Amino acid sequence: MELGAFSISLNVSNIEKSKNFYEALGFVITGGDISQKWLILRNGDSTTIGLFEGMFEKNMLTFNPGWNNQAKEVNPFNDIRQIQKELMSKGIALDAIIDENSSGPAHISLKDPDGNPVLIDQHR
Repeated sequence: MELGAFSISLNVSNIEKSKNFYEALGFVITGGDISQKWLILRNGDSTTIGLFEGMFEKNMLTFNPGWNNQAKEVNPFNDIRQIQKELMSKGIALDAIIDENSSGPAHISLKDPDGNPVLIDQHR
């Protein structure tokens, strides 16, 4: 099963301080809106992090079906509804599900065996 581009979404207490810290490590802002308290940063071609202040409780693993690590569309790709169906057929419990008859952008969420949140977020 191909889940798409991977990043880690970090729950930060101060987006400005976190931005400065990760920029000092060589990360560059590639998306987001600091006034809305979220940023996407990249270091090189393969490392992507999201900084989110006050949007969720824990850090989470994030996958984006239909995108590569530079947020460019890839084709073909596994649609989120196909991924949801496969996960459910394997007995994996989902915290948020989507209508199988819908199309376009959508997301599902689940937790790994240790309670770590996983977001599968399709933007196209």
